[in-house]
Amino acid sequence: MRDTKKALIWITDILKKENIPFEIDGGMAANIYGVKRKLADIDINVPLEHFNKITLHVKEYITYGPLKYKDDHWDDLMMTLKYSEQDIDICALGDMKYYDSINNQWVDMPSDLSNVVFKEYEGVLVPVIDKETLINYKKALNREVDQIDVDYMIKNNI
Repeated sequence: MRDTKKALIWITDILKKENIPFEIDGGMAANIYGVKRKLADIDINVPLEHFNKITLHVKEYITYGPLKYKDDHWDDLMMTLKYSEQDIDICALGDMKYYDSINNQWVDMPSDLSNVVFKEYEGVLVPVIDKETLINYKKALNREVDQIDVDYMIKNNI
């Protein structure tokens, strides 16, 4: 049975132990800001220079990567882990782009972690991507799931 809280505590403990700065992003960030939809995975961004440090601690849980990943929406260095039946995607800031479908261009994901906001997820205090950055890139991606998140956050003035 999937245990998101247990997985979140496990991976954030590793990141904290190694002094790796990070931010929670994606659907979990949207959930933390109040969006009410089922969580698919835990998205975590770390600076590129710290990315390889993580691999030593998680190698037995890696289901993808670490490799360069590219699809219609993302172009980044990433790895996917599975811990306690929960998928965790870790991406390298500084080598991360998303496709702005409104302007038809690839855009660098902001890599400055100085704007993180500390919020709780099920009692666990974590650094979260700031709401404005989250809304802006989700608007640009313009996938159905992103539209749901943006509409909810704007409608509810979160």
